[in-house]
Amino acid sequence: MRIGLQVPSFTFPGGPEQIGPTYGRMAREADQAGLDSFWVMDHFFQIRDVGPSEEPMLEGYSALAYAAALTERITLGTMVTGVTYRHPGILVKTVTTLDVLSGGRAWLGVGAAWNDEESRGLGVEFPPTAERFERLEETLRIAHQMWKGDEKPFHGEHYRLERPLNSPPPVRRPHPPILVGGSGEKKTLRFVAKYADACNLFDGGELPRKLEVLREHCEREGRDFAEIEKTALTFMLDGPPSVDRAVDTVGRLAEAGIDHVIFSQATGQDLAGLLGEALAQTAEIVPAGR
Repeated sequence: MRIGLQVPSFTFPGGPEQIGPTYGRMAREADQAGLDSFWVMDHFFQIRDVGPSEEPMLEGYSALAYAAALTERITLGTMVTGVTYRHPGILVKTVTTLDVLSGGRAWLGVGAAWNDEESRGLGVEFPPTAERFERLEETLRIAHQMWKGDEKPFHGEHYRLERPLNSPPPVRRPHPPILVGGSGEKKTLRFVAKYADACNLFDGGELPRKLEVLREHCEREGRDFAEIEKTALTFMLDGPPSVDRAVDTVGRLAEAGIDHVIFSQATGQDLAGLLGEALAQTAEIVPAGR
């Protein structure tokens, strides 16, 4: 069983001057604790489920690059990049750069985007839902093409790349793992089955159904369901975090078929060390179906 940590809030004591040192310490502690992955959200305003828009929010890939320089083995990703935030050719180049500089530790986390507030605020195009999913599928196709070293022109409905050159190539082979975030049954989970190496689902009552829908999409796509890493985002709210709570959560999600449990750290929490202790107790847990 793998355990990861997401840091969605940068509201730390001491103001902006302490964001770098505090966030850097969290990344180092997660790495030293043996956690598998370290994630930030790819947002430009704080999201409503975490806090007011005005709370501090770091740009995701700059934050990951900083964490890469301070760590040695932990993998690094956004959970997840909205497809409208960056042109796909530039996104692939950005993730490749992170992968090269971190020694092969980058993820591409991507989804259809949802936060129209920050898009309007910063003047980022935010097309209708159907078009965002079309752009997501083209982005996934472009990522696969660029990471194969295929420089032939890509002419899609929304993107045109005349020479999708990507040099240097990523260190991770065959490419940085692609995680598609979201649980939409008609499109998102179909894209996971067709293009991705991992899904990200929320810990909740609908989890078994979402996994079954993903399995059905894999059957239709001729994809081995076991090839896809099932990740779940979970929280330790409604009371103080503890090692026992983390161990129970990991065991429960493993029974549901999850391979990789990612704990989202609420404002004011500091979970890396605690999760390291939980990892030592759950390392031998095998997800159901494995």
